[in-house]
Amino acid sequence: MKKLLFALCAICVAQIVVAQTDDPVVMNVNGEDVHRSEFEYSFNKNNTDLVVDKKTLDEYVELFVNYKLKVAAAKDAQLDTVAAFIKEVADYRSQQAEDYLIDSAFIEDQARKTYEATASQIGPDGQFKAAHILIRLPQHATLDQQVQAKHRIDSIYAALQTGADFAEMAKAHSQDPGTAREGGMLPWLFKGQLLKEFEDVALAMQPGELSRPVLSPVGYHIIYMSERKQFEPYEFHRASILQFLEQRGIRPHAKRSMGEKLAREMGGGITPEEALERAEKELDTKYPDFGFLMNEFYEGSLLYEISNREVWDKAAKDEKGLEKYFKKNKKNYRYDEPIYRGLVLHCVSDDVLAKAKKVVKKQPQKEWVKLIREHFNSDSLMQVKMVRGPFKAGKNTYADYYVFNQGERPDTVAGFPVTGVVGKLQKKGPDTYEDVRGPLTADYQNHLEKLWVKELRKRYPVVLYPEALATVNKH
Repeated sequence: MKKLLFALCAICVAQIVVAQTDDPVVMNVNGEDVHRSEFEYSFNKNNTDLVVDKKTLDEYVELFVNYKLKVAAAKDAQLDTVAAFIKEVADYRSQQAEDYLIDSAFIEDQARKTYEATASQIGPDGQFKAAHILIRLPQHATLDQQVQAKHRIDSIYAALQTGADFAEMAKAHSQDPGTAREGGMLPWLFKGQLLKEFEDVALAMQPGELSRPVLSPVGYHIIYMSERKQFEPYEFHRASILQFLEQRGIRPHAKRSMGEKLAREMGGGITPEEALERAEKELDTKYPDFGFLMNEFYEGSLLYEISNREVWDKAAKDEKGLEKYFKKNKKNYRYDEPIYRGLVLHCVSDDVLAKAKKVVKKQPQKEWVKLIREHFNSDSLMQVKMVRGPFKAGKNTYADYYVFNQGERPDTVAGFPVTGVVGKLQKKGPDTYEDVRGPLTADYQNHLEKLWVKELRKRYPVVLYPEALATVNKH
């Protein structure tokens, strides 16, 4: 008995060792192990040949550690307990799980049945693509109407016999408006879809042949046979049939079929709904890629929320911080050529231009557009058209002439005969951080992120396992 117990323990230990060998831990971040499979999934997905800035393994390890540190910070902030976050993850999981919980064999079987039914309907005569010219006859046509229609179709036929282009004749004379604009061309058809009188003639024709006038209950036709073919094999139509079935709502039926299969496999009187629910919970372990995808979404959503709180939103709203960072790094924002910061104003008069300049005088430049709109433009009256800078030489013909003294005087804008500029020419660099808010904010965000990551490195322990990392993509 002791030998048996020892043997069983040995087997269990061996299984654990094998599992660890098959998927070793490559790092531990804040007490949480990261296995090689998870790291490989992320590394390979974000480092494909399509990526311009590919990373080495060591470079990606640094990025991945930072990513995990931010996720740890988000969990500490309990962002994963917010109701909106929980719902978002649950909705995403439900959406992604759908593909794993449908019976693909059922869909394939329905697709084949659809194909076979269509093939049977088409039959041995196959499909044909024909064009026609129609001269209509009323249901109770008089003798005179019949004679006129016959004369007209015979004239068209005579013209075709002497070399007239069929498509052009159809566009000019056919009384079937749906096909006339297409040169008389009909879609691919098969036996049983058209009037018998038309089909009997068409099915006896070969590609390139032209029929004599054919009388049907709707009038006279001249038929041109363009192409004929047998119905293609299943694989040729498979994609379009699957798309058709998808549009017709086959997925709920396929999901029900999967539930019934799983219920039979699980036994114990379980319902298809219960079987599907149980299977959904096991997707992470049964399909590793699904588990990685879900973890990626879960952690990625946390990363977004915590980064927005600690970096992006913080930087955008921290006016004092932006100003301080600008003053400290002002040399980084020097101009390589003069820039005019302001507006080009197209006005209805000299008086309006003068007043517009007066309105914005001594006001913050970010308020100028709003102030001019309030004073000079309304729903019923527009007195000023504006073009907002900044402007460099050669980028705007009006700024070139009025600011940089380049080029000839440009034409005025229709309805706005007076043009002028308001603003300031900056030759060395911006006067305030507002002048470079866009790039400054991006730089400040990077600065805050570096400080944040440095603080996270101190707060959370990180352990790397070089030997395990060396086996990434080499096992």
